Amino acid sequence: MNYQSAPDGTVVDVDQPQSQQNMFQASSHPVALLFLILFKSGALAIYLLGNFFTDNFIILFVLCVIILAVDFWTVKNISGRLLVGLRWWNEVREDGTNEWIFESRDLSIPVNTSDSRIFWTVLYATPAVWSLLAIVAFFSLRFQWLLIVIISVLLSGANLIGYQRCDKDQKKRWNQLASGSSSTLVSSMMSGLMNNAITSGVVGRFFGRG
Repeated sequence: MNYQSAPDGTVVDVDQPQSQQNMFQASSHPVALLFLILFKSGALAIYLLGNFFTDNFIILFVLCVIILAVDFWTVKNISGRLLVGLRWWNEVREDGTNEWIFESRDLSIPVNTSDSRIFWTVLYATPAVWSLLAIVAFFSLRFQWLLIVIISVLLSGANLIGYQRCDKDQKKRWNQLASGSSSTLVSSMMSGLMNNAITSGVVGRFFGRG
């Protein structure tokens, strides 16, 4: 594939019209995109279809939790960094307070439009779907399954909140950088104009009539 940067900083494949590309062909990181979808759909499949293969709730519970945990770690540390150039984590300070730490891509590095759209769609859709399943499980009196859903909502919600804060932090830093660059440019222009004015005045007095 031949990728080129668009004026808005996104990346597009110029070899094939986007209308004819599937999401993996249009992706800059198809493997990361595959696992983003695979783990989430795998947990949902076990939750919804597991009873057709076994009646052992413990096995299904353990499988779901393992997949959800792997999905949480993958999205937080790999998928976000590759697909949208963001990464977050939370550290506990010595005084017991939490500190949010964010990483974001450099402004000069473009992001694939398709990757970004799919990542954010999946990120928002996942806790919404699990929340809907929580309501169904509650009114169906399936309290064992409700435990799986609660874990899913907590993990997917944590990633959503983390990336929301990381995205806001990135935009804030970029705005500060843009404001700083603009201020520096204006200062340089004013300084240049003042220097030219002073130099012109001195030279004019030196070579002018006394």
